[in-house]
Amino acid sequence: MDSSLVVCFGEMLIDFVPTISGLSLAEAPAFKKAPGGAPANVAVGIARLGGSSAFIGKVGEDEFGYMLADILKENNVNNEGMRFDPGARTALAFVTLRSDGEREFMFYRNPSADMLLQENELDFDLITKATIFHYGSISLITEPCKSAHIAAAKVAKDAGVVLSYDPNLRLPLWPSAESARKGILSIWDTADIIKVSEEEISFLTQGEDPYDDAVVRKLFHLNLKLLLVTEGADGCRYYTQEFSGKVKGLKVEAVDTTGAGDAFVAGTLSQLASDLSLIQDEDRLRNALKFSNVCGALTVTERGAIPALPTREAVVNALLKTVA
Repeated sequence: MDSSLVVCFGEMLIDFVPTISGLSLAEAPAFKKAPGGAPANVAVGIARLGGSSAFIGKVGEDEFGYMLADILKENNVNNEGMRFDPGARTALAFVTLRSDGEREFMFYRNPSADMLLQENELDFDLITKATIFHYGSISLITEPCKSAHIAAAKVAKDAGVVLSYDPNLRLPLWPSAESARKGILSIWDTADIIKVSEEEISFLTQGEDPYDDAVVRKLFHLNLKLLLVTEGADGCRYYTQEFSGKVKGLKVEAVDTTGAGDAFVAGTLSQLASDLSLIQDEDRLRNALKFSNVCGALTVTERGAIPALPTREAVVNALLKTVA
């Protein structure tokens, strides 16, 4: 058994990013293709930091699908749990970077291969070998993927695997805001670790103040070991059953925020996979989250998610500079 394996479940797709930032999709003169999909980004992020990761999900039996499988392999991510659908395409997303580095999305998935993963295609052996099983909410939007997701998480939970959840809200993909809220919260109480952004807290609490600890605590449930709230450049807040606090971020020049949250998750899970007891020790947890914040910060200094995910060496060097 791999003592520190993180298995990431969900979508992997192609992001088309304008070659010139600050333009709308209509104005962009050209697009560059980049591999994406939050769970896949996390898997690559962990491997790049020297950790052990695997990805489970479905892509099209097409050039893009094979390209994505190869990218995982090149990045030392176990891709044995990937499946290829002969009848559906790999999902595409056109992502534009506004002049402030924030993103707008336009998705092509109707249905895309990732939505068609079936329960009988799951690699349960791989899932039960994991220390941590990580997923988002996009895999909950449509059947059959929704049932596959729920089955995979149940098998992981029953095997004593720690469940990690980053809802990764993408409103345009859900039928309505209400269905998104319900869908995201439908699996809330089974997760051991949850990472949300401040915007997602506002959304889930229907507009309450994400900076109010009492509001955040409402989202804390009895089974939860760690709730992380990311605040972009400002760092993150952490909540456990024993303590809570804030860890400042690293200020950098943002070129592209794509993948920053995924890099933060990868930084966190790579450390927890080798030592889950971090959650009980506030000083060690704070140090771990400093590392995670730097993972996120370094990712926004380059375009694209997977190309920008940092190595352990780069993170350690950046941390040393902040101490100096």
